[in-house]
Order: sequence, then C-alpha cells, then structure tokens
Amino acid sequence: MTHLLILSVAGLAGVALLIHLASIALVWPRFLRTTGSKPAQAHPAITVLRPVCGLDPDMDETLASTFAAMSEDDEAIFCIAAADDPAIPVVKRLIDANPQVTARLLIGDDRISGNPKLNNLAKGWAAARNDWIVMIDSNVLLPDDYIQRLFDHWTPGTGLVTSPPAGIRPVGFWAAVEAGFLNSYQDRWQLTSDQIGNGFAQGKVLMWRRALLEQAGGLAVLGHDLAEDVASTKVVRAAGLKVRVLDRPLPQPLGRRTADEVWLRQLRWARVRRSGFPGLYAVEPLSTAALPMVAVAGLAIAGAMPAPLALAYPVLWYGAEWALARRAGWPSSPVQVLAWLLRDTLIPAVWLTAFASRGFVWRGNAMHDDDTALHPAE
Repeated sequence: MTHLLILSVAGLAGVALLIHLASIALVWPRFLRTTGSKPAQAHPAITVLRPVCGLDPDMDETLASTFAAMSEDDEAIFCIAAADDPAIPVVKRLIDANPQVTARLLIGDDRISGNPKLNNLAKGWAAARNDWIVMIDSNVLLPDDYIQRLFDHWTPGTGLVTSPPAGIRPVGFWAAVEAGFLNSYQDRWQLTSDQIGNGFAQGKVLMWRRALLEQAGGLAVLGHDLAEDVASTKVVRAAGLKVRVLDRPLPQPLGRRTADEVWLRQLRWARVRRSGFPGLYAVEPLSTAALPMVAVAGLAIAGAMPAPLALAYPVLWYGAEWALARRAGWPSSPVQVLAWLLRDTLIPAVWLTAFASRGFVWRGNAMHDDDTALHPAE
C-alpha cells in the first residue's frame, strides 16, 4: 500500500468509528430518562386504531395492552380486513374482557390505496369519534403509560408522534438477527436523527391530529409512497412541522424467525427507504461496520496496522453497541453479539439487492412505486 492509500483507508475506518460512537452518545441520554414515574395526567380523548391481520407472537398480550392506559373518553377500534381471519376470536374475547373501555371490532376492506394496512384502517379512521387518533400495529406491546408518553412528546411544532419497534423475546438465532437489525442499528439511527431535530415516522406507531391529515388529503394520501411511514414524514414536513420519536422505542415480541423471513423483511424495508429517501439510502453502507472492518483487516494484512490495534477496533465498535443495548434493555447476550456480526455482513447485500427490482410483495399484495402512487396487484 502507498502511504496516501494507507492514510485514506485508516481515515475512513477512523471516521466511521467516530460516527458510530457519536450516534451512541447522542441517544444514550434518552435511556437515562425514567418512564412511568410521573402521576397519570388527564389527556385529550384519543382513538386507538389497531390493524390486525393473522396471529402474531404473544398477540393476546400485545392487543390486551391497548386497554390499560385508556380513560372513559378514549376508544379502541380493532380493524380486520377478512371475515375468516383467525385473530377475530382473540379480539372479541379481549373486548369482552375490558368492558370499562369503549371498544369495537370492524371487519371489511376499503380499497383506498395499494397499501393493505391503510385499506384495513380506513373504516376505523372514518368511524373514530375523537380528534386525536393513533394507529398502532397489532404486534406492539404497549406500556401502561403509553398514551401519556405520546402526549408528552406532542410539543410545540409537532405534527406527528411515532415510535420504531424494539425487538424483544427473540426465539432462535434468526430472531436475534432480526432484533439486531431493529434495535441497536435501525432504532439507534432513527433516534439519532430525531435527537438532532430530523425525526422520521415509523409505521408501527403513528399519532395524528385528525385535521392535519384530513387537510393533506386524508388517510389515502399515505398510500402515495411504498409505505405509510415515508408518506407520513412527507405530509408532516410539508406542513412545516416536526415528527417526534418516543425516547424509548415501544417493544415488539419477535418469537421465532427464519432466515427467509428476516431477509425478505429487510429487503422490503430497504426498498421502501430507497424509494422514499434516495439520498439517505445512498450512504447507508457507511452506517454499518462492514466497510470499516474490511478496511482495518486490509491494513492489518498489509502490515500497515499493528494486529492488536486491528483487534481493538471491533471490540470498541461492538462493545459500545453492547453497552447501549444493555442500557436500553434490549437483547444483549453473546448470541446477540454474533447476530450483530451477521447483520453487518448482510447489510451491504441487502442494500445492493434492493436495487435489483421495484416494489415487493407484502401479505400477498404486490406493491410497486411508479414515483406517484401505489398500485395493488392486478
């Protein structure tokens, strides 16, 4: 290696490590703040919409968690598209078990877009009686104070409050890989962006003032991109407002995952990011350890970096990530660390593969982007 090349490669690895450590330092204070310590306060009446499709891991628990934080003025609406969905008995049982809360199950599919979740939610949005509406995926496990936490983040200038999912209870190695993608990688970067005032919506949790979304064109406008979170971010920013992200991402029980499920899910999300925010997508490979680790290994093999220093690099990189995971209460076992190594190996492959085709198949629906709108499968 020439001296200039050595300096360039070493500089790349050094800058990548500094950025990695800076992102961890930026989000670290969010996990020092306590939750649930303040007395419950009165909040405006809110409608909680939960789209349900099939049986998720720990579904009884995740859907039951809807009710704990609700007051007598709030309402819960569960939306299911198909009359033969196996989740219907679960939802009916939970509604019957919580008579203190106004709750309904609505069944049917309104084709307002090519996005099946929006089509499922449309009837609930139309039926909601409150001005505050939060859409929460069925596999999110809600803490007892989740409504208060949502309102606490609705500060001046806010147009939407959101939360990414934090993967918990992984069963098996591939679920640990999924947790690695979600928590100390995707969640970390989303929290970092929010920390510097550039929050992005995440479709797991979307809290709206009804008037804002109606003025933008209603629920159907969220179908103008490959995913409702991308469209939500654009709607809020077009209104001159901010997306706020909860300090602590809300948990999602993962259960068991297969390699194919993890790969296809990450590929789908990559295509969503590529379509919605191409500029950010272009630099994604620099957000992971893959390239810097190759650079450090190359320097060590060429004799341009002492072996102990080369070995210290991944220890510092993953040690900082492990410390954040421990602080946040995310999975952080030795198996999880191995899952992070595989995750960082997969990220460049996912990134490259996402360029190979447009759109994806989600819950049996072919979805593609023609730069203006979504279209359902023919």
